[in-house]
Amino acid sequence: MNLPVMKARPTPRAEDTRRRIYEAALELFREKGFEQTTMRDIAAKAGVALGGAYYYFSSKEAIVLAFYHEMQESSHQSILEAMAGHKKLKDRIRCVVEKRLELLRPNRKFCDALFRHAPDRQDPLSPFSEETRSIRERSIEHLRIALEGSDLKVPADLKSQLPYMLWLYHMGLILFWLYDRSPGQQRTQKLMEKSLGLLVGLLRIAGLPLMKPLRKTALELMETVTP
Repeated sequence: MNLPVMKARPTPRAEDTRRRIYEAALELFREKGFEQTTMRDIAAKAGVALGGAYYYFSSKEAIVLAFYHEMQESSHQSILEAMAGHKKLKDRIRCVVEKRLELLRPNRKFCDALFRHAPDRQDPLSPFSEETRSIRERSIEHLRIALEGSDLKVPADLKSQLPYMLWLYHMGLILFWLYDRSPGQQRTQKLMEKSLGLLVGLLRIAGLPLMKPLRKTALELMETVTP
């Protein structure tokens, strides 16, 4: 009988080396930018051989994907806790966006560069790519939770697609924030406040029976852009 092969757990030393490479990469991405940083730069800063850096991360894109995963995991509990004190959908969505921006803020400079990859779905760093699917789905799940715990009654025909629509909206806010040069990104705060009020108002109107044909058209439109 063939026994299953057990994958060895990383040793503390291996975990430490991996973390050192990861943190060196993020520091360089912040200082030099993602495009200008090479794996050789990362290895030198981490104090490991170039082959050692490639052993832990196949590319600098793989390091960014690890960063995406870490940001998603580290924001999960804080998002749930922040939403727990609110019932209004406007406040619950704001919690999701603000917690995400809070975590991205120290890395704003290199995230700015990463968003140039966003339009190309074939690019592994795009938020629409297959490589980022699990991260995207977790983020959409946060918005599904925001909806389900809110006081807004969502029409049945919108329930399946609305979390994805809200995810697109929140990605648009993040993109605006990355390019917002106003002091403390005040323009982003104003945009979020005004647009959230408008969004929730439209969702309330969308629940009216008269709006069913328009909901159908909106859903058909979403099918054309959903990966």
